[in-house]
Amino acid sequence: MKLIVGLGNPDDKYKNTFHNLGFMCVDKIAEKLGVSFSKEKCRAQIAEINILGEKVILAKPQTYMNLSGESVRELLAFYKIQLKDLLVFYDDYDLFKGAVRIREKGSAGTHNGMRNIVALLGKSDFPRVRLGFKPTEQMQIPLINYVLSGIKQEDKEIFSCAIEKSAKAGYDFAYGKPIQEIMQLYNTKSE
Repeated sequence: MKLIVGLGNPDDKYKNTFHNLGFMCVDKIAEKLGVSFSKEKCRAQIAEINILGEKVILAKPQTYMNLSGESVRELLAFYKIQLKDLLVFYDDYDLFKGAVRIREKGSAGTHNGMRNIVALLGKSDFPRVRLGFKPTEQMQIPLINYVLSGIKQEDKEIFSCAIEKSAKAGYDFAYGKPIQEIMQLYNTKSE
């Protein structure tokens, strides 16, 4: 069984913000798999599908970003899923906009949602996909405001490409491709 989680905030006002890049990725994976988020379980919207005889759950925690670990921990326990079968998608300011970085494990970095997941699971050895959104030009607003700001029209294409690439990685993970192969296929270089 596999669990693919996108991090974000549930309110409509956050819908097209950088902080919801994780939600956008799992929405795209759901579209590719032909499933919809029609259920609520463990404080998350979920979509389920059987692939090659294995259940795959897509989830969007509804706990707000900073408490994402609460939902993820409940989902792992409820479905009895091992950490190696968890894949988390989230935004990362430490990578330039449009960059995609896939890792087998690692620290939570500066991301509060991932910090909460790692803190509540007590481990960080699970795969993750990070989507960069750091601007190449100097920021004029505080980071907290930038994270929750909308993606500009002129940047839609670069983020659309990053979401598409990330979703392909998630699709391959759902079909059982090893994370090492996925990393080789989809990791991009940061500027």
